[in-house]
Formats: sequence, structure tokens, C-alpha cells
Amino acid sequence: MFKSLSLKVILFGFIFTFFSSFGQSFFLGLFNSSIRDELSITHGQFGSIYASATLLSSFILVWIGKKIDDVNIIKFSSYVIIFLSISCFLFSKISSVIFLFIGIFLMRLAGQGLTTHCATTTISRYFDKNRGRALSTGWLGLSLAEFILPILIVFLLTFIEWRDIWLSISILVIIILPITAYSLVRDLKLDTREDVPDEKKPLKEIKQWKRIEALKDYRFYIICLNMLAMPWIATGSFVYQSFISASKEWGPYVIAQSFMSYSIFSVITLFIYMNIPLFFSTIILFYFDSYVSSFFFFGLIGITNGLANVLGSSTWAEIYGVKYIGSIKALTTALMVFSTAFGTALFGVLIDLSFTIEQIAIVSGIYIFLSIILLYSVKSKLNPHYL
Repeated sequence: MFKSLSLKVILFGFIFTFFSSFGQSFFLGLFNSSIRDELSITHGQFGSIYASATLLSSFILVWIGKKIDDVNIIKFSSYVIIFLSISCFLFSKISSVIFLFIGIFLMRLAGQGLTTHCATTTISRYFDKNRGRALSTGWLGLSLAEFILPILIVFLLTFIEWRDIWLSISILVIIILPITAYSLVRDLKLDTREDVPDEKKPLKEIKQWKRIEALKDYRFYIICLNMLAMPWIATGSFVYQSFISASKEWGPYVIAQSFMSYSIFSVITLFIYMNIPLFFSTIILFYFDSYVSSFFFFGLIGITNGLANVLGSSTWAEIYGVKYIGSIKALTTALMVFSTAFGTALFGVLIDLSFTIEQIAIVSGIYIFLSIILLYSVKSKLNPHYL
């Protein structure tokens, strides 16, 4: 059972991951058509801007993210809240291609990057015995957002101007998140971590890796290859959801409704190997055209997403310890954001080269298959090092 302070930490993570959705690709992709129509740009142009802005945000995140190791969580989260609210406000003022680049850069850094980093690092550092379960519960915030926001935004866009939606989001952020942070983690310190009875504590102490040490560990790169499959393939699918709908001749609401399937299966994570469901999703995208396949496609991505969200945070803590987890996760989160930029750019280039969505699915499937083989070859060496 989680105790009172433990529940507060989990609730903090839940709410912050929910609000991180405003910088996630599934959410920004909902405004793709509205922005392209207003700025008169193509799919490829939007994708290039999105990818380059995302790439820049990943570089900045490596530097900013490690600061969470040096300051109190309430101070760090306060900066993140202000930054996120300002970013949402500025996104509502996009009026040119340059401003679109700035807006996407700010939302990717503030939303997907720092808000997520703040939530998962806090939970990973606080929990030891129950880390996996705590992260799973905290990530339900994002799953809830993925369940309700796509269909809600598609509905709101039928009678509300997209800029007004972003202005409202900015106000919600600056009202709700400060209350959340102050009431839940203002007194949080590492010495208030969950109580673990002496007989249940590990007999050996795990080595606490610094970021530079992790970068010299070959296991780090093999795990990253698998962890990054989900971000780049899913992001490409989210950002170019209108292209997929047109290619498959699905209606305007099909993918928005399919996000409900994606969200539900993010929670139901029953597969052993993380990327196997993602691999099957590419097979579905290749073979089937019926609108029903959209629900299976996003459902399988959702299963992989659920596992990736938990494993992407807990794996690093389990292998490399928690003392420097902030700096290590800043790097891995930046790599994840970089992967989303790569996916957006790759999908855009392939679309401009007249690749069909089925051919893009083949490219994605080959990457997944090779990364799984590599991970399986070193699975016996993924245990933590003990002092």
C-alpha cells in the first residue's frame, strides 16, 4: 500500500503527465490541418519545421533537465509551470512560419520535455521498492489525456477558433499546476522516501552511475535503440494522422476515436517484450485498409506506449541507480524528443518521395525487428552492477 506522502508524489506525477500532453505529438498533431491552412504550408513543410524545432528542444533539454538534481523539486516545478503557461500563450499567437518554429520548440521543450521530466524523475527518485508500480500509476495521467483530449479537441475545433483553445490551456496551466505542486511536493526531500523494512532492503548496494559513465556503457545504446522505436514511429503517425486518414480513406473522426483505443491499451500492458505490439501495428498498417484497423493500429501502439512509459523511467534507475538519475534521464528524455524529430522528418521525407503509408510501415517494421534482435542478444547482461 502507498502511504500518504507516496500518494501525493504519485498524484503529482499523474497531474503533471496529464498536462505534458499539450506538448506531445498526439495533441499538437490535432492542430496540423488548422495551422497548415492558415499559414498555407504543405505536409512536408510542416513536418520539417516540427522536426527541426523538436530537435533543438532535445539539445536544450540535456542541459536544463540535469538541473533537477541540483534544486528543490518545488522550485524546479515552478519554473516548468511558468514556462509551460507562457509557451501555450505564445502558441496561440502563431502568425508566420518563424513563429510556428518558435511555438513548436517551446511546446516540445516545456510540455513533452520538462513537464514529463519533472514528473517521472520525481517518482523515480522517491520510490525504490514500488518504483515500477508508482510510475505506472503516474503515467495514467497521460493515458487519461490521450483518451479524452483528441475527440474533445476535434469537437471543439468545429465551433471554437484554435487560437482560443490554446489561450484557455495557458490559463488552466497557470491556475491548476501551481496548486498541484504546492499542495503535493512542497516538503518533499530525499530523506522522506518510502519506508522499506530492513529485511526487504537489497543486500548489495547498486553502483550509482554518472551520466558520463552511462555513455560509456554499450548497454545504454542497445536499450536506447529499443526505447526510441516507439517515439519516432508513433510521432510520425500522430503528426501525419491526416495523411494516414486520407490514404486509408477514413473519416475525420476515426483517428480521434482511435486514440481512445490507444489510451486504453496503454494501460493494459500485457506483453513481455516492449516493441512486439509496435511491430504488429506496422503489419496492420501495411495489410489492412478498413477503418476498424485504425483502432487495432493505435491500440497496439498504446500497449507499447504503456510499457515504454514505465520502462523508460524505471530501467535507467534500476541499472544506473537514482543518485544521478536526473542528469541521465535528461539525456534519455532528450534522445526521446530527438527520436520524435527524426520520426517526423523521416515520415515527411518519405511522403514527399511518394512513399505510400504501407511502404513507410515496412521501413518502421524493419527497424523494430532489428532492435528487438539486438536487445535479445544482450538480455542476460542487463542486471545492475553492485558494489
